[in-house]
Amino acid sequence: MSLLLTAPMGAPLLAAAAHAVLGPRRGTSWLGALAAAAVLASGIALAAGGPRTGLGGLLRADALSAFMVIVIGAVALLAMLASPAYLAAEDAPARDRRRYGVLTQAFVAAMALAVLAASLGMLWVAIEATTILTAFLVGHRRTRNATEAAWKYVVICSAGIALAFLGVALLHFAAQHAHVPSSGSLGWAELAAHAGRLDPDVTRIAVALLVLGFGAKAGLAPLHAWLPDAHSQAPAPVSALMSGVLLSVAFYAVLRVKVIADAALGAGFVRALLLAVALASLALAAALLLRQRDYKRMLAYSSIEHMGLLALGAAIGTRLAVAGVLLHVLGHGLAKSVAFIASGHIQHAAGTSRIGAVRGFAARSPLIGGAFGAAVLALLGLPPFSLFASELAIFRAGFAAGLGWAVAAALALLLAVTAAVAAGTARMLLGGPGPGAATLPSRPSPGAAAGLLLGLLASAALGVTLWPLHDLLLDAAAVLGAHR
Repeated sequence: MSLLLTAPMGAPLLAAAAHAVLGPRRGTSWLGALAAAAVLASGIALAAGGPRTGLGGLLRADALSAFMVIVIGAVALLAMLASPAYLAAEDAPARDRRRYGVLTQAFVAAMALAVLAASLGMLWVAIEATTILTAFLVGHRRTRNATEAAWKYVVICSAGIALAFLGVALLHFAAQHAHVPSSGSLGWAELAAHAGRLDPDVTRIAVALLVLGFGAKAGLAPLHAWLPDAHSQAPAPVSALMSGVLLSVAFYAVLRVKVIADAALGAGFVRALLLAVALASLALAAALLLRQRDYKRMLAYSSIEHMGLLALGAAIGTRLAVAGVLLHVLGHGLAKSVAFIASGHIQHAAGTSRIGAVRGFAARSPLIGGAFGAAVLALLGLPPFSLFASELAIFRAGFAAGLGWAVAAALALLLAVTAAVAAGTARMLLGGPGPGAATLPSRPSPGAAAGLLLGLLASAALGVTLWPLHDLLLDAAAVLGAHR
């Protein structure tokens, strides 16, 4: 049992050790993909069983944790399939490839630890570890812009993590005064069981700090400013990991905190907080996307939009809404990974990330251009992709819960987002080459091509049927207290 719980961390750490010892040799280039496949398999195995604990109670897996491990494994697999070809195109020195391999695998292990942590304290430590690891990955190219983005990422996310740490300390204080056993004063199960005895005033401050702190790492307003710079400067597979799953892991922390807050304070406090954050994030993304001229930053601002939709669904809080949120997490991870990986190939071909420098790319490179266009359509919530089903579920649940005004505002903002993103993507993919446009197609490696196609096929399949995940989604929604 402990072996199964530690496998999602152990496989990436073994791959990281191999990269550190053996370096970027031919036999180690695909270790990352194998480790990611092991994480995905571990998540499926965890989902097949009931709740379990391991390592003396430090790790705990339930339906929600198992689902998040599946998301981490799926997105990491796509990113790792694309990494060898990306590093080869960058012509990175052996030392940088070794460091990249070690850091990406440690990053995946830290995210797996975050979702399997049995306590709020260990979750905080794991998310802080992801900040440290990804700071070096954001600055991988060592250019002035990459270094500036890395420092901006560290400063803003550290401020958010500091707020979350204050929230952890206050919640621990409230738990101690509620006579929660010291051994479980920060455990998810223990805090939820004793939430009714927590001091409401202290808990209210703690929850606000936790939502804002972890929300900063999730790219939610108001501490979102690091996201477009970091995602635009990081290597494309790293951007896929950060946008496709790191943001969702941070939002997972918000969902866990919401369970405790609803039991201690009622649903109204966190609902109001999440609604404000959701609409602010959607409005910000819509405003900034309207005049965006960089396609990697366009994808980054799209991530803020999707995190806002997750916050809206969590605020609604019904079973349909929460199931839609979880499906949205997976669908966004798959589509955004494909979009970022394809954008890396486009950038190598064009030599720039400016939208105006890319014209007619779909005709010159049908696979990359088609994959990028399909991923953008998926991110815009069009059928048959899973984001269409997840957004429909969230909006239906919002109207049914009496939050039609918030859903209407979100839909109006999404129209602006759709118009801006569709216009920018059409300029890149359609028409003939313009001045300064790429003249050679970008041909992906077989591994990268397989990752692009797998991501799109999985997203489309989940939009048609939820059969593989239906019961798991409902069980995970029940873990979050959504029963109606």
